[in-house]
Amino acid sequence: MSYQVLARKWRPRSFREMVGQTHVLKALINALDSQRLHHAYLFTGTRGVGKTTIARIIAKCLNCETGITSSPCGTCSVCQEIDDGRFVDLIEIDAASRTKVEDTRELLDNVQYAPSRGRFKVYLIDEVHMLSSHSFNALLKTLEEPPPYVKFILATTDPQKLPATILSRCLQFSLKNMTPERVVEHLSHVLGAENVPFEDDALWLLGRAADGSMRDAMSLTDQAIAFGEGKVMAADVRAMLGTLDHGQVFDVLGALLQGDARALLEAVRHLAEQGPDWNGVLAEMLNVLHRVAIAQALPEAVDNGHGDRERVLALAQALPGEDVQFYYQMGLIGRRDLPLAPDPRSGFEMVLLRMLAFRPADSDGAPSQPLKPVGVSQARVDSQPALAQPASVAPTATPAPEPTPQVASPAAAPAPVVPAVAAAQPAPQAESRPAPDPEPQVVDVPWDTQPASARPEPVPAAPVSAEPVLETRAEPPELPAMPAPVPASPVPDAPQAEQAPAPDRSTGGLEDIPDSAYLSMPPQMDDEGAQDDDYSEPEVDIDPASVSLLDELAHDHVHDEDEPEPEPEPAAMPATGLALEWLQMFPKLAISGMTGSIAANCTLISIEGDRWLLHLDPAHSALFNATQQRRLNDALNQYHGSAIQLHIELVRPEQETPAQAAARQRAERQRQAIASIHADPFVQHMMQQFGAVVREDTIKPVDAVPAQ
Repeated sequence: MSYQVLARKWRPRSFREMVGQTHVLKALINALDSQRLHHAYLFTGTRGVGKTTIARIIAKCLNCETGITSSPCGTCSVCQEIDDGRFVDLIEIDAASRTKVEDTRELLDNVQYAPSRGRFKVYLIDEVHMLSSHSFNALLKTLEEPPPYVKFILATTDPQKLPATILSRCLQFSLKNMTPERVVEHLSHVLGAENVPFEDDALWLLGRAADGSMRDAMSLTDQAIAFGEGKVMAADVRAMLGTLDHGQVFDVLGALLQGDARALLEAVRHLAEQGPDWNGVLAEMLNVLHRVAIAQALPEAVDNGHGDRERVLALAQALPGEDVQFYYQMGLIGRRDLPLAPDPRSGFEMVLLRMLAFRPADSDGAPSQPLKPVGVSQARVDSQPALAQPASVAPTATPAPEPTPQVASPAAAPAPVVPAVAAAQPAPQAESRPAPDPEPQVVDVPWDTQPASARPEPVPAAPVSAEPVLETRAEPPELPAMPAPVPASPVPDAPQAEQAPAPDRSTGGLEDIPDSAYLSMPPQMDDEGAQDDDYSEPEVDIDPASVSLLDELAHDHVHDEDEPEPEPEPAAMPATGLALEWLQMFPKLAISGMTGSIAANCTLISIEGDRWLLHLDPAHSALFNATQQRRLNDALNQYHGSAIQLHIELVRPEQETPAQAAARQRAERQRQAIASIHADPFVQHMMQQFGAVVREDTIKPVDAVPAQ
């Protein structure tokens, strides 16, 4: 007798022999036992999970000579013919090879005939998603109302390709993928019945390689038996599949845990002997780190899908949680950058060395083992070199900054030197600090409300220099008095914008930037930004459809809701003549981003033929270049339908610009809103009866964009 492969020999012949798919079997068994039979069933799922097998079992349940039952006898002539694939009333159709509408019409012509042997004529259409749209349309009516003796069973691996009209006429059952544990359990039963020696690790390798398909697992087992000369051993299966030894991943992670560069590179060398896919090795490391992170959060949730649950739990106890997250993120970035490396192995090694060099070793839960100085630089990321350089330039005048290198003081050599310097010069430190302090006081305004002891500089100081540090920080108690000018309304500061140079507006704090400049601050690319070689700064994609819209955008772009933003300085004169025409023309120009911001701060000075002259506020000169002028010129050409020669001069406009007009309109609406609140009878009643106070800073106009 010829050999029969395991996948066919061990194909289930009843629902009791099925492996998994309990959610589908329960519904079918209950329907058969209660005689609530539907006329069309649809089974979906990946290859080798039991779609065709369940369909054949249903055909036996419907036509068994003992009656309609969920447990067919398996011995009658009907059951045996179905098992042998020669039952005349079970019509199996491969939709992948019969996609034409003519094939479907031939099938439907035979539906009207009664079954020859059984109670029902069962049509099993496999890979039904391969049918053409005309075939589906021809099948619709018969699939919805077939004769009472006809049952349709459809199977597909891609239900998304089925029309909704087909799905609505069927009972749909989605079959799940097989887990590695279930595959290993079934393979153990099959190999035990076949008297084939095996190793558990080999079955785990087969279970993972099957990727959720029981048929693939059985086929791989057949191949492993032939490869291993009648045995299923882990080494043979690993060689057959070309997979990585999972234990070597733990060797790599163990070397990372110990901080041993020599052991790490040795583990890589052992990996290289197998010629692995280095991207796949990184993927295996990420899988292990993912399971380690789960073990640290919820140990009982760790699955044994790889047969290494104990090793994962042990690694979860030894490896700090922050290291796990760091290694996982570094591995993801390494997989992305691996194609850019000169060769895959060197890229893989650099990922591991990066993990070794930058691990969070200063954390409380860091490994107790320090980095072993074997081929790995012991450089640290701290401020010691930066602070040591100023000390060497002026050793007599600035000995005070010396205690700060103790922030990063893991080295043993500098330890006795720093306290000596701090102890030798305690008094000059207290006297020399007030001189450079005024500038840091302005920068550190948000820290004014904190006590001097809460500042970060004196905290890491050594106990020897603790008293001098406290003396130096006890002297600036004037800091609490500093907030007085800071929270003051920035509106009176607007006249000072004339004296401030242009670079201060572009590089200073957001509190000093006018409303009009907000529109050009966020650096984002517009549609043309990538095509210009003479300008590299990205732009914001804001379309100023009107002056009011520009006003709204400028008003809403506030960096801090608690601090009012300063208004642009009002113009010296209202817009008249050409300046007024520019105000009316600006909302209609097809410009955006920085170009729109520049145009909003310009005014039209003269028109001589086709030559236009604009004046731009010098405060916005940092945003202006030849590219912006060209874009504005193109927008004017498009608007007027003629060629215009645009010239822009950096002269402060005397008449009102669109940005100033927007600010003036907003201020006017704000005044009207405040007046409306104060004039409201209900508000006046509350103020008279209950002493209510109107907070004008919370009032906002309802109609933010006036009607055009």
